[in-house]
Amino acid sequence: MTTESPGRLRASSGLRVAVVGLGWMGQVHARSWARLPQHYPDLGLRPRLVAAADPVPSLRSIADAYGFETFVGDWRALVARDDIDVVSVTGPNHVHRDVGVAVAQAGKHLWIEKPAGRNAGETAQIAAAVQAAGVCSAAGFNYRNAPAVGLARDLVAEGRLGRLEQVDVRFLADYAAHPEGALSWRFANATAGSGVLGDLVCHATDLARYVAGEIVELVVDEGRFIASRPEPAAAGSHFARGAGPLGPVENEDYVGALLRFSSGARGTLTASRVAVGEQCAYEIVVHGDRGALAWDFRRMGELRTCLDQDYQDASWSTVLVGRDAGELARFQPAPGIPLGYDDLKVIEAYRLVSSIVGDVSTGATIDDALTAARTVEAMALSIAERRWVTL
Repeated sequence: MTTESPGRLRASSGLRVAVVGLGWMGQVHARSWARLPQHYPDLGLRPRLVAAADPVPSLRSIADAYGFETFVGDWRALVARDDIDVVSVTGPNHVHRDVGVAVAQAGKHLWIEKPAGRNAGETAQIAAAVQAAGVCSAAGFNYRNAPAVGLARDLVAEGRLGRLEQVDVRFLADYAAHPEGALSWRFANATAGSGVLGDLVCHATDLARYVAGEIVELVVDEGRFIASRPEPAAAGSHFARGAGPLGPVENEDYVGALLRFSSGARGTLTASRVAVGEQCAYEIVVHGDRGALAWDFRRMGELRTCLDQDYQDASWSTVLVGRDAGELARFQPAPGIPLGYDDLKVIEAYRLVSSIVGDVSTGATIDDALTAARTVEAMALSIAERRWVTL
């Protein structure tokens, strides 16, 4: 157990941090922890990078570059330490359940990337462990942290769009579009749990429910457009090219869904990892009976709005979100200077630490990850049984 009580830390104390997995996302977490006191000095709490764990020995140099005091190959040795308060879990999907449960049972706070488990059952086990231990949690739904998304949520909640009628979400990427892309762990169900469902759709559903309310019913189609891929020549990311014999792709490249929301609104969701010409094309458009709004991750600092006009011939305006929107003032002095991806993760870290020191949950938690996992599970059922499914 940690030397502090597992529930909360004193704001005047340090925060002893560990990271499991030092790939791209693990490094994003390490940078976020390091930057936290720069943007939120009033927290009075300085993270200390105590330990990192990764089975790839060559990543020791990465751990050294980020200033971790210790590097280990086995995450179990990290979780067993008594000088760690919070653990970032950023490894491949198949380790998330075991690490997440162990972190919570050890009395340590948890920041876990999506999908928290390969399926809803694994995610529920993590959520139960977090609840039983009384620790705080954060889940990696970073897009909801964009100031423009917060403004969109506020406009919907204030009724500025009127009665919601239509919610359309698109998460399109090309990271798996090359047919010679290596057959990494992401394409095997034993290690990934699913394909684009767990990778992008969970983000899309979280963004949709954060802005427009709960999804209550859905029907889904899927497509697997690249049926086989070459085995990887060596360890690498899912952008790497393969050079070995072909092996089967076990999960979906594309998902298309019709959605029904608790408000009565209807919606669509489209996600693809093989969309040629699309890089991080993550968008949400919401229409009500009196107005509309739209946000695109690639223009993160902008919110397009159509408000306070007549029903017909209404026009759109582009709002550059200002210092009063979300956490923008912590990063930039004025509208028109957009945040970046890493900034959203710093906000995520801040919201977790705010929960730890203030006993108030202010960001996405393991419960949001469980909702996303159950939504993905309902989508998989709809695909398998070719029918509408109620959540």
